[in-house]
Amino acid sequence: MKLLHRPPFAAVLCGLALLVSAPTWAQANYPSKPITIVVGYPPGGSTDLTARTLGAELSTRLGVPVVIENVGGAGGGIGAQKVANAAPDGYTLLVGANNEIAINRLVSSTVKYELKDFTPIGLIASQPMVLVASMKSGVKNVDQFISLVKSNPGKFSFGSSGVGTSLHLAGEMVKAQGGLFMTHIPYRGVAPLANDLVGNNIEFGVFVLSSGLPHIKSGRVLALGTTEKKRSAASPDIPALAENPALSGIDISTWFALMAPAKLPEAVAAKLNKALAEALQSPDLRRKLEDSGSAIAPLHVDMAKFLVDETAKYKKIVAFAKIKE
Repeated sequence: MKLLHRPPFAAVLCGLALLVSAPTWAQANYPSKPITIVVGYPPGGSTDLTARTLGAELSTRLGVPVVIENVGGAGGGIGAQKVANAAPDGYTLLVGANNEIAINRLVSSTVKYELKDFTPIGLIASQPMVLVASMKSGVKNVDQFISLVKSNPGKFSFGSSGVGTSLHLAGEMVKAQGGLFMTHIPYRGVAPLANDLVGNNIEFGVFVLSSGLPHIKSGRVLALGTTEKKRSAASPDIPALAENPALSGIDISTWFALMAPAKLPEAVAAKLNKALAEALQSPDLRRKLEDSGSAIAPLHVDMAKFLVDETAKYKKIVAFAKIKE
């Protein structure tokens, strides 16, 4: 009988060691190739600007190219789903806003991903939204806005960039807090909403601050108030809606976070978290994001608690507005 050749015992051990250590080696040498940051919107918006600004800083710190991939559609949901489905190796990341990370799954039955499908790396920045009035409305401040809408229930409308967006939820929060009855008009983006406000075809609207400021500064619409608890450093002359006693509970913003697929190795997550923390201290990044209306996130945010708290807030607004697609 011919005996089968058996490899030396030492060679077997060596082969097993290589198999066991391959993932560890890959993690220790991460990153060794370009990283892709997915953005769930077309180029040019606030999420895209945040991603591109952060991507340049991460590239410098991690020593590899960082490529931005715009995957628009479904309110950022298609891009978010792509990252949720990606390999958890740190080479496919998401810079997303609260719409696609936390809100979409509350308002749409077609969204298949959940928070558990991501590894949160960290918060990047946030910016308030701003409630504005058209010039035809005749409203000059929050008191006049509340008085006019309350005395004419159902007569007036407010516009946002779409059903279930953070802009829509901000408007619904104003309605809930102030006991107001207004009709929501969803637009396919900010541009058509701005056109109708400037053209006096709708009385009120909600913008992300960075999108609203050009129209406010040009005098084509009037800012009534921002949606965070305190005034924005980018627009200190615009009052916070919460300064009015009738709207004191208003506190909602658009925020941006860096996310990875679930089950990301701890070593890779730690490297990304460190690179993000260093990037957020960059004077160039801070200047660019602050000029756009954003406030840089504080370091060491407990992302798990933050996402739970934010989701609970959105659930209440969604239930009040009866939003479900």
